Amino acid sequence: MLDGRRNLRLVDTDRDAMRVAGKFNAQLMDFIRPYVQPGISTGELDRMIHEYTLDHGHVPACLGYHGFPKSSCTSVNEVICHGIPGDYVLKEGDIVNVDITSIVDGWHGDQSETYLIGEVSDEARQVTQCAFDAMHAAISAISPDCSVATIGRAVIAEAKKYGYGVVEEYVGHALGRRFHQEPSIPHVPTRSTQSVFLPAGVCFTIEPMINLGTHETVLDRRDGWTVRTKDAKLSAQFEHTILMTEQGPEILTLTQDGPQKGHQF
Repeated sequence: MLDGRRNLRLVDTDRDAMRVAGKFNAQLMDFIRPYVQPGISTGELDRMIHEYTLDHGHVPACLGYHGFPKSSCTSVNEVICHGIPGDYVLKEGDIVNVDITSIVDGWHGDQSETYLIGEVSDEARQVTQCAFDAMHAAISAISPDCSVATIGRAVIAEAKKYGYGVVEEYVGHALGRRFHQEPSIPHVPTRSTQSVFLPAGVCFTIEPMINLGTHETVLDRRDGWTVRTKDAKLSAQFEHTILMTEQGPEILTLTQDGPQKGHQF
């Protein structure tokens, strides 16, 4: 059971539809990858993401979602999540998380990666590595009918190796025909997530946000979206869409050209 919500368990045809959505979203991430370089603006990256999605007959899920103004999120340096693409030009030493979600025939694929822009500091490389390893540690830890808390325990264990903060306010989520649905997937273990389980047939994201310093966050009241670290230190994130099958977790958003489990940045 998933808090009694049996309708969130996907049947075989639904699972195949989610696989198609995840595959396209991964293809989109591979498309934009070569362009995430010094000298390009986050707005230009968003324009290309938007056009590629439409050219393939799909829908950028972020655009207009609760009023979000762009087709992707680009979160640079101390921005944790929901960064709005615009005039900012990426420069040597930056890190940027590119978060994209596509609607393919009514189903959602969702993922993000943190990119190193040129030569970066050791701290930037290390927090990026931690976020990547934390995501894969969580994926490796889960199994059919495990508790959601399993994810938080795995992420916290990885972050503790470095003394980094794990963002608590912003979480992963189940998805399917809707972008965000229950259960929420916190990346820290909580009392409530001990009793929420992940049966076969559920699709959800694992997307730990790892901060170089404090886990505390600040929302930019001017735009109502951009979330930054409270201490202005770096933050990194990786995200995959996961289908829990009877055999275990299946990553639906694996890229061909991006970092795979075990990658060293």
